[in-house]
Amino acid sequence: MRRRLTFYFDRKNCTTPDELADETLSRVAQKLDEKGTITGLSPIHYCYVVAKFVFLEYLRRPEQSQASLEDLPGMPDGPGGGIQSANQEKLECLELCLNKLPAADRELILEYYQGELRAKIESRARLAQSLGLSTNALSIRACRIRQRLELCVRRCCMQA
Repeated sequence: MRRRLTFYFDRKNCTTPDELADETLSRVAQKLDEKGTITGLSPIHYCYVVAKFVFLEYLRRPEQSQASLEDLPGMPDGPGGGIQSANQEKLECLELCLNKLPAADRELILEYYQGELRAKIESRARLAQSLGLSTNALSIRACRIRQRLELCVRRCCMQA
């Protein structure tokens, strides 16, 4: 179960999936200590319900708030080797990696990340419908494409 929970948190791009899995199992064990049994849900389902709440708490942590690129530690300062050149390098790698994708995947991932808030949700629903997919299947497909892109960009930046 710990392995499944770790994978669950990893898929949600948590920085500490092992710790979150341990926290989830600790809470489940504490509840079992208090009540003696889990009623109404299967034990696996109950673990995922608890994991969902642990994940929501994780998102509320101050260190999980989004920072601007200028605030990131370890980014070089000064002309020629500054943040802008590092960002430019990442953007060039991203462009290169996007061009390596099949056209359908490239279009899907670009459209998937268009918009803000409610508009993004509605756009994704339309995209899923146009592809004949459920929104969950679209999300899984986009996640897989994004993972390939992230790996490609990391490799590209390491070579540069």
